[in-house]
Amino acid sequence: MAAPLDVARIKADFPILERTVHGKRLVYLDSAATSQKPVAVLDAMERYYRTSNANVHRGVYTLAEEATHAFEEARRRMARLVGAPSEREIVFTKNATEAINLVAHSWGRANLGPGDPVVLSHMEHHANVVPWHMLAAERGIELRWIPLTPDGRLDLTDLPRLLDGARLLAVTAMSNVLGTVNDVRPLADAARAAGALVLVDACQAVPHLPVDVQALDADFLAFSAHKMLGPTGIGVLWARADLLEDMPPFLGGGEMIRDVRLDGFTPNDVPWKFEAGTPPIAEAVGAAAAADYLEALGLDTVRAHEMRLARYALDALEERFQDRLTVFGPRDVGHRGAVLSLAFPGIHAHDVAQVLDEDAVCVRAGHHCAKPLMRVLGVPATTRASFYVYNDEADADALVEALARAEKFFAV
Repeated sequence: MAAPLDVARIKADFPILERTVHGKRLVYLDSAATSQKPVAVLDAMERYYRTSNANVHRGVYTLAEEATHAFEEARRRMARLVGAPSEREIVFTKNATEAINLVAHSWGRANLGPGDPVVLSHMEHHANVVPWHMLAAERGIELRWIPLTPDGRLDLTDLPRLLDGARLLAVTAMSNVLGTVNDVRPLADAARAAGALVLVDACQAVPHLPVDVQALDADFLAFSAHKMLGPTGIGVLWARADLLEDMPPFLGGGEMIRDVRLDGFTPNDVPWKFEAGTPPIAEAVGAAAAADYLEALGLDTVRAHEMRLARYALDALEERFQDRLTVFGPRDVGHRGAVLSLAFPGIHAHDVAQVLDEDAVCVRAGHHCAKPLMRVLGVPATTRASFYVYNDEADADALVEALARAEKFFAV
């Protein structure tokens, strides 16, 4: 296993972690929703605004050329991060939700018709569910669902039948609720054998473990910068170049055109034909800086750190609460990330989170944009603690102590 991260040094790179809340040190355990940002990202974005702020691609003056170079360099950086063969396969969007919608409404509308099956799983985020429901209502496609095992992994018993005749398999690489890390390559192999394309929601995977689109043999992959130490407001769609070439534009307006006439228009080349309007330039600069930061840490090292921390937290929770607290998802940290969705019987998740906030422990409470999964789990909501590179065992201990106080507070 990789050498441990120097978490004390890493924490010093994140100014927000110096804050106190209610007079106590901040324990940020909501990175599955959005991560905090290191100084390197903040400085890169400020430097762009202070020295090179201009619109991209059309200006010929120095600032515009500097901005264009920085933006396109960020595209190359995202391609390298996920092992893409070419930066021309990287499309910038405003978030991963838009990236998946782009696939549904561009590729889906052009290629799917009544009765065409799309295969999803019960652990999908709404961003990888609702666009397909919309297409089902519009085009009459059929949605099929991969169920879960009792420990929160994909139940692949019936996979051949589910993939029979399917046009697309759309699946998460890592659940934002259960923490389950799915082995995507065998799923992609099965989909490919059935004649289906593969879309991977990698929002929770790209920030936490090595991801290579070629090794996965995927066709589409979506992720967001703000979950990988970067800024909000920018997401990434990677797609095979031949698919992007064949797909019609998603949005219309400036930048995505080569020519506009009274009788129609000619779209721009890939990837710019999918990037209508002024793009998120400073955000792309910040995303590139975030990728550099993660690369310096080493994503294998990040994964090893989170496995150790997940094991520590799971053991501490079990020792303290035994069967009084449910932790959803696999017990084997080899099959999960450091995302812990918790539930006390008879205590609502939001109430638990409010008590934890009094101890400056930041967790998420709710359905986590995964209502179908909540129904499968039989709960209305969970309290979710999610760890990242700036968390350590002391943060896990703070979580356990705050949960114990919440349990005592609501005891009857």
